[in-house]
Formats: sequence, structure tokens, C-alpha cells
Amino acid sequence: MPHAHSHDHAHHAHAHSHGPATPHPAQAAPWSILRMTVSARLAAALAVSVALWAVVLVAMR
Repeated sequence: MPHAHSHDHAHHAHAHSHGPATPHPAQAAPWSILRMTVSARLAAALAVSVALWAVVLVAMR
């Protein structure tokens, strides 16, 4: 029994405009830890540490 419909895959177009061997172009990051000062990095690390310890202490209750 033959198929009555075609198997046209033209609707599977990819949005990438570069080739598979070409990397993505660089994009400007809105926020980067590399641009933070050392004191800001330490403060952020301390805040993350406090938040994680709060999760641990609440879980142990």
C-alpha cells in the first residue's frame, strides 16, 4: 500500500546562521563575576555561604 503523503522535511529549518565548525560570536554579558572587585566577590561568597548554611540548618530542624 503506497503512502499518499510526501515526506518533505523542508519545514525543519535551523535558526543558526553560522557553520557547524564556527563558534558562536561573543556576546556582552550583563553581569560578570570577573568584573567585580575582590571585596564584592568576598561579600557575594559570604552571602551564598550564609544562604546555604541557612538551608542546612532549616533542613536539620
